[in-house]
Amino acid sequence: MSLPRLRNYIGGEWVEADTSNVGTVMNPALDEPIAEVPLCGHEEVNAAVKAAKEAFWEWRCTPPVTRARYMIRLKDLLERDFEKIARQVVIENGKTIDEARGEVRRCIENVETAIGIPTLMMGYNAEDVAEGIDEEVVRQPLGVFACIAPFNFPAMVPFWFLPYAVATGNTYVVKPSPQTPISQSLLFETMEEAGFPEGVVNLVNGANEAADALLEHPDVKGVSFVGSTPVGRYVYRKACENGKRAQCQAGAKNCLVVMPDAHLDRSVAAIMTSAYGCAGERCLAGSLVLAVGDVYEALRKKLVDAASSLKVGYGLDESVHMGPVVSRRAQERILGYIEKGLAEGAKLILDGRGVKVDGYPRGYFVGPTIFDDVSPSMTIARDEIFGPVLGIIRVPDFEAALRIIDDIPYGNAASLFTSSGKYAREFKYRVAAGNIGINLGIAAPMSFFPFAGMKQSFFGDQHGQGQDAVRFFTDSKVVITRWL
Repeated sequence: MSLPRLRNYIGGEWVEADTSNVGTVMNPALDEPIAEVPLCGHEEVNAAVKAAKEAFWEWRCTPPVTRARYMIRLKDLLERDFEKIARQVVIENGKTIDEARGEVRRCIENVETAIGIPTLMMGYNAEDVAEGIDEEVVRQPLGVFACIAPFNFPAMVPFWFLPYAVATGNTYVVKPSPQTPISQSLLFETMEEAGFPEGVVNLVNGANEAADALLEHPDVKGVSFVGSTPVGRYVYRKACENGKRAQCQAGAKNCLVVMPDAHLDRSVAAIMTSAYGCAGERCLAGSLVLAVGDVYEALRKKLVDAASSLKVGYGLDESVHMGPVVSRRAQERILGYIEKGLAEGAKLILDGRGVKVDGYPRGYFVGPTIFDDVSPSMTIARDEIFGPVLGIIRVPDFEAALRIIDDIPYGNAASLFTSSGKYAREFKYRVAAGNIGINLGIAAPMSFFPFAGMKQSFFGDQHGQGQDAVRFFTDSKVVITRWL
């Protein structure tokens, strides 16, 4: 049976890609192909950038309040299509339906925030900076921007960027992950119905060649990227070498510090969603529990008991707590890390290898996994595993926990569980991580705050979402005026 083949959206039209180079989109729970995705190159990218460039000036001259009304229409249509998009995320990515609904909700929230662009992109002014001279700053769009998106949040991540870029008056090209491109196609169908002018939003499917074409194209003013640290570093360097703006959200190794005064049951519940939500395939996943002092024994038992009770299965089943990982390759990589942990001397106290899911014998499942006796120097304590693997490190005190966090090269997120205001303040004041959680396992910023990151978790100056996004997609023009 022939598979449906995805198309590109360029200049307001759905177009077939003129390439024989195709990939296969798989359902990770079934290990079955669901679509073909064209792996486009320079020709298709050039066409999309050309369409975006030609649309830019008219769109840039459209009043911000009018651009915001397109976002209002888009928000209403996304609410209508909410469940359809969420189910597609489950089918191609492996999330549970509840996780997918949360992803689509965050997508919509960024559109809601961008509706306020007439206020968000306001400048400022001062009279009489000298005798008879006034000065002002206005924010202006730059041109064509692009997003190189990851597989793990196929609907949401491009919407950390696109609504702000478009609302501020730029035009846009999205290159979704070839592993999970269908959700973005559905979103572009919705944007087409919202009536955006031709060329304002464009979609090109592809892999490395398409990404490089965007990074090299002289008419692309900036690139937004989310993915691993090695690729993020490459994208940032290549974008900068070609004179572009870049914001690259990269990898993570997030610590969850549990103090002796923490509310254990609530803390464990939060750790479960952090470590095993989205099968651990997210940059905010907690992967190391730092058990402080005598909390260790009780915490260890509660973590194993809670993780053992999680139901693994196909995410369209509302009773499932954790779905498969995205691919066979990802499954094999995660299992390799489990073997590495054992080889380096960590103790496997909950083994997720060989988990069986009734009715889905070929799915890419890895069960919740917990290592004890982990030392900070072990590979599993330093590498981003990007799977449902949690390590426990026993530490004597709060200062020892902070030293471990400080030594980790990543700085995406960190959380503290405590009843102490003193420790909470010290933690948020001192820890070098962009997203801090206090008695929260997932420090996910709302759309009107930036999605932060530090150290090797971020390359760039302005993050995604909120005012950071507005600054990234605009330039400040200073106007100094004297009338004689």
